Amino acid sequence: MAAVPVLACVARYAAVPARPDGAAARDGGQHDGWAQDAYVWQRQWTPAVTRAIGDSAAGVRAWHVLAAELDRTGQWRDSRVADGPLPSPQRPVVAVFRMDGRLADVDADVLARHVATRVEAWTRQGWQVAGVEIDHDCATSRLADYGRFLDRLRQAMGGRHALWITALPTWMDAPELPDVLSRADEVVLQVHAVQDPRLGLFNAARAMRWMAQFARLSPRPWHVALPAYGSRVIWGADGGIGAVESETPAMMGDTPGHDELVADPADVARFMTATQDTPPRGFAGWVWFRLPTGDDRRAWSPGTWRAVMAHRPLTYAMQTRVLRDAPGLYDIVVENTGDIDAAPPGTIRVDGACRGAGGRGGYGLEYDARGPWLHRRERMLLAPGVPLLAGWARCDGQGPDVHAGP
Repeated sequence: MAAVPVLACVARYAAVPARPDGAAARDGGQHDGWAQDAYVWQRQWTPAVTRAIGDSAAGVRAWHVLAAELDRTGQWRDSRVADGPLPSPQRPVVAVFRMDGRLADVDADVLARHVATRVEAWTRQGWQVAGVEIDHDCATSRLADYGRFLDRLRQAMGGRHALWITALPTWMDAPELPDVLSRADEVVLQVHAVQDPRLGLFNAARAMRWMAQFARLSPRPWHVALPAYGSRVIWGADGGIGAVESETPAMMGDTPGHDELVADPADVARFMTATQDTPPRGFAGWVWFRLPTGDDRRAWSPGTWRAVMAHRPLTYAMQTRVLRDAPGLYDIVVENTGDIDAAPPGTIRVDGACRGAGGRGGYGLEYDARGPWLHRRERMLLAPGVPLLAGWARCDGQGPDVHAGP
């Protein structure tokens, strides 16, 4: 489920029911009748991760926790999760195992043994492990191989859990897709990904088209994976995608050849409402990628995520002001005074008797016949109550007037 140029295909073994019973609904994880799960994708848990799990548990039915990754050399890298019980012990856990898509072959028996070891360890910690999820990159051309792998893995696991798989929009015209879907008990459709940066990370109209098409194809109940994050696309020397930063830095430095992609919370909220008002055939609920924490700079703020999950009214409000830093030197500050993460102003006009100015925090300085103005050069979201230093100005008198625009 990582945000990468090639979308991930995921096999899920889970004993979590698609639609919770009345007791589960009262405990949370269901809004307007639709289940909501979430991925905990952090490879090393910090206090912020543990705190976010506890704070958000009321809105989540099940946690899909990254347990381990199988790299291209066939070596396992286990996640360093917290010891002891979860902050929300009443919520079941689905253990997620990610496999590098460049692996030539994967032995289902070997995978099943590693899965069993990790699940047993978590059970001893007191976790309610409800299932196992396999996240494996695969190309459309290998769907037939993928279907056979699902059969082998199900046999190796002893048929102890229901089988879920993630379906990709790029699969929908493949003749092998009906066979793959027939091997699953439930399906997750991923509608967010880095495909063409010009289309953004999430496009509601495109997602609606995919869902309508998928509803005609899937014989199984299916969920939709929703984004609560952003990504930084780093361009290579050949003009193609060199790397994607999301929950993990790409370690490529601060290169100017990049674009910031974000899933706008207001867009996602409207998309959820439209879907739930007229749900497609077979639609069963949402799976969020990924759990936001207080120190995740490319995820929504936790408060915004919980507000969108609960379908609370969302208020957009931005304030741009000038603060005196030193005699003749002024900071230009933008603050989100609403209750949802939102994009700061696209332009900020600087009026006054100013001898110089500059942009910061994603803004650049421009000049026209009227004088200096700041232009936001990157897509970004600003969390409520977090001030952003957008620029500075050196001016005479009382300082500049600033006027924000779209």
